[in-house]
Amino acid sequence: MSYTSSDLSVLAYANNFTLWHYTTTESAVTGAGYFNNAAAMLRVGDLLIANVDTDGTPATKFYVVTGNTGSVVTITLYS
Repeated sequence: MSYTSSDLSVLAYANNFTLWHYTTTESAVTGAGYFNNAAAMLRVGDLLIANVDTDGTPATKFYVVTGNTGSVVTITLYS
């Protein structure tokens, strides 16, 4: 599977920062180019809460958008 735009939603927006939520049955969202189709929306510094593997062993992970060239989005696990 891959990124599904209807599974990405805004939780909060203020001062050029967006808190996003994404849900998926996939176990990871960090594959190369996973969020590239959302490049027009995601900005460097945005926080993304992801509920992954929702049909197996669900987990919640926090990611930061660390790069966006306008067509390639990079996210990193928040620590």
